[in-house]
Amino acid sequence: MDFVQLGESDLNVSKVCLGTMTFGDQNTQTEAHEQLDYAVAQGINFIDTAEMYPVPPKAETYTRTETIIGHWLKNQARDQLIIGSKISGPNRGLG
Repeated sequence: MDFVQLGESDLNVSKVCLGTMTFGDQNTQTEAHEQLDYAVAQGINFIDTAEMYPVPPKAETYTRTETIIGHWLKNQARDQLIIGSKISGPNRGLG
């Protein structure tokens, strides 16, 4: 796996980032954990998430992706992973 410096930080991230915007809607927590394990085994250390995932945002699923990743992270070498997250701000009907 090739790595690049993230901006001006001291973080080196894999050139391949695992997008997780469908975790919790198109797949289960078990499937998501399997995909995360596979990605890390391939050398990926960069994982993308957001509070509004999975997409499209729905009140019954928002934050599900971050929750799934959080459960998975409990058993990982956290200092070896870069989690890119973001927030979208207020949204009526989602919380």
